[in-house]
Amino acid sequence: MKIILASNNRGKLLELHDMLAPLGFDLIAQGSLGISEAAEPFDTFLENALAKARHAALHGGLPALADDAGLCVDAFGGLPGVQTAFYATQFGYAKSDDNNVRALLEQMQGIQNRRAAMVSALVAVRSAHDPEPLVAVGRVTGYITNEPAGSNGFGFDPVMFIPEFGQTFAQLPVDVKNANSHRGRAMHAMMNLIRERWL
Repeated sequence: MKIILASNNRGKLLELHDMLAPLGFDLIAQGSLGISEAAEPFDTFLENALAKARHAALHGGLPALADDAGLCVDAFGGLPGVQTAFYATQFGYAKSDDNNVRALLEQMQGIQNRRAAMVSALVAVRSAHDPEPLVAVGRVTGYITNEPAGSNGFGFDPVMFIPEFGQTFAQLPVDVKNANSHRGRAMHAMMNLIRERWL
C-alpha cells in the first residue's frame, strides 16, 4: 500500500521508509507527486502534523503520514519548538542544518542549563477528512553539547547528547539512532496503531 509522506525532507523519508517497510507500506515523498508544502501556522507539533497530513492526503488522493518535530530547549522556554527548521534565520543566517547548530551554540554560550528534548508528533490519516487520525508522540531528553560531534543523522543530532548512550545522536550507528530517537519512538507507537486500526 502506498502512503504519502507529507514532507520533502530526505532524512525523514529514508528514516521512516525503512521503519514502515515491514508493514508493507511504500512511503513516497509528497514532492514526487507534485504536492506543495502545507502551511504550518500553528504553535504545536501536533497541530502542524495534522495540517500537513490532511494537505498531502487531499492533494495526493492517498493515505498520508506527517511528522512535525523539533528541539525544545529548557533555557529558552521550550523554543525553538515548531520553528526549529528556521532557527538560524532569526540570527541572520541562511536556513540550513549547519547554521542552525552554529546559531544554537552561539545563543547557548554561558548558559549552564543545557537540558533539551527532541520531540516528534506523527499523524496518519486515511483521507483528507479522516475523522479519526492516528496520533503518536515521541520524546527524548538530553543535553546540548558545547560543540558538534558525529556525522550520522541530520538537524541538531550532532549537538544532542543522549545520556543513556553517552554520545550525541550523530555519533550513534544509524539503526541504533533510528530505534531510539524521538521520531523512532513515535514511529514505533504509530506502527502499533496502524496494525491495530488499519490492517
